[in-house]
Amino acid sequence: MSVADWTEADLGVPGRVLTVVRAPAAGLSSPSPLVDPSAPEVVQLAADLVATMRVSPGCVGLAANQVGVAAHVFAVDVSQHPKTRTSHGTFVLCNAEVVEATRKEKGREGCMSVPDLTGDVKRATRLTVRGRLPGSGEELVVETDAFEARALQHEIDHCAGYLFLDRVAGAHAVFPRQTYL
Repeated sequence: MSVADWTEADLGVPGRVLTVVRAPAAGLSSPSPLVDPSAPEVVQLAADLVATMRVSPGCVGLAANQVGVAAHVFAVDVSQHPKTRTSHGTFVLCNAEVVEATRKEKGREGCMSVPDLTGDVKRATRLTVRGRLPGSGEELVVETDAFEARALQHEIDHCAGYLFLDRVAGAHAVFPRQTYL
């Protein structure tokens, strides 16, 4: 199976919308432990992450620690974002790690856990990530680029206990979030 073939229906449980925690919540700065992707609580968490991401305007990714759960799990879906070049649709990965990262570029990032700020972060624009699907535990390798690569690195950082603010070059690279009417 490829990550593009996966859907949240594969989880077999309905997702619940959870509350997103905001910095400086302690769980956001702590590394999340690896999980058993086939454990029922991880499968439910995966469904909850997708459900929460879907009702959050502009959200392209959500990690477990952003909903107060210490687990190396995140959901991503950049398919509706205007900066997207490559998209694998909606997917959830457990225990994901970067295998290869090349061609770093600076780009603006925001975060649901830091809702009032954005920042310029240098990230790889070509990326290979390895992780496991919730439920089956099947190992997948995802090769991507551009905005999806940025989103994956952002979520993997969450799992490691980092916010985008930890990756900016300094205060000069942090900005108030723009609001549009």
